[in-house]
Amino acid sequence: MKNMQFIDLKAQYRALKDEIDANIRGVLDSAQFIGGPYVKELEAQLAAFTDRKHCITCANGTDALQIAYMVAGVGAGDAVFCPDMTFISSTEPAKMFGATAVFCDITPDTYCLSPAGLERQIQAVLTEGKLTPKAAVAVDILGNPCDYDAIGAICEKYGLFLIEDAAQSFGASYHGKKACAFGHIATTSFFPAKPLGCYGDGGAIFTDDDAVDQLCRSLCVHGKGPGGKYDNVRVGMNSRLDAMQAAVLLPKLRALGTYEMDARQMVAHRYNEAFAGRFVTPFVAEGCVSAWAQYALLAKDTAQRDAIVAYLKEAGIPNMIYYPTPQHALPVFRDEPHYGETFHNADDYCARTFSLPMHPYLEEAEQRKVIDAVLEGL
Repeated sequence: MKNMQFIDLKAQYRALKDEIDANIRGVLDSAQFIGGPYVKELEAQLAAFTDRKHCITCANGTDALQIAYMVAGVGAGDAVFCPDMTFISSTEPAKMFGATAVFCDITPDTYCLSPAGLERQIQAVLTEGKLTPKAAVAVDILGNPCDYDAIGAICEKYGLFLIEDAAQSFGASYHGKKACAFGHIATTSFFPAKPLGCYGDGGAIFTDDDAVDQLCRSLCVHGKGPGGKYDNVRVGMNSRLDAMQAAVLLPKLRALGTYEMDARQMVAHRYNEAFAGRFVTPFVAEGCVSAWAQYALLAKDTAQRDAIVAYLKEAGIPNMIYYPTPQHALPVFRDEPHYGETFHNADDYCARTFSLPMHPYLEEAEQRKVIDAVLEGL
């Protein structure tokens, strides 16, 4: 019997093998490993998929976020407002650039950045008067889109630069607009486990602003100027998506748009039906579609969660906890001001959450084994 996979990349490769192999051979035959036609084609298709004017690929999702912070001009004395429940790549650039990460609680249902929590922290920073509110990072956590109408209005009210962190939500949508279509700038990740993942690492940046597009392309290549990579006009970084990853991503993007997103919805639906009334199941707001990067349940408490996780391990059912510790409790951020915020929702989520196998190639019989094991572990 095959080992169950948390995310089955082998099954996806089998489905797309002919296209992926042909593209990889095309890169090898061309010997053009940096840039070239595959990268250009991918950027064009990603921009079209998200309905944004520009897409700039880069080496990984973390670099994409760091570049977004650089475009926003984040620096010493600035406050960057971030959700308390996310991966550190969303928040660490604030500290890297000398700014202060101001954490905001999440909503109790979508687990995304709380608009009310965001405004509460902005007002607290303004009242204290020591930091300048600069930017907000809205993270589409677990693949679920943020409330961009509310968050966008708050950012406009206070003059904040809005960054959409769509590392987990590529393929999702909010009221008819695709993830990566929001904010002054949006970023995503092509880490292999993401809804659109490559065979190494990669990321992308999205914008509708021509000047921002040119700035991002400069920052990706050591701050290059109009004269090319030896005409360095600013401090940048070395962050480029290689042609092999672009070649892999092109057929994966087609699959995501044609059938994988539908398959993810079906897997989530079967889980929701099985676990309704027994756990807190994921909530997707009306008018939204989740990319289901993860399928996360909430147990009644930490003890129940840990008992189920232990049972699943014994039963050979892969599972993960995304994420065990909220940002405000991480040692690296222990000195950041909280402004009286209690982070009740983030603390509660992290204490009770666990995630189950989720991918578009999860067969119904295999999923039934997951469901049965979870229920047996209660």
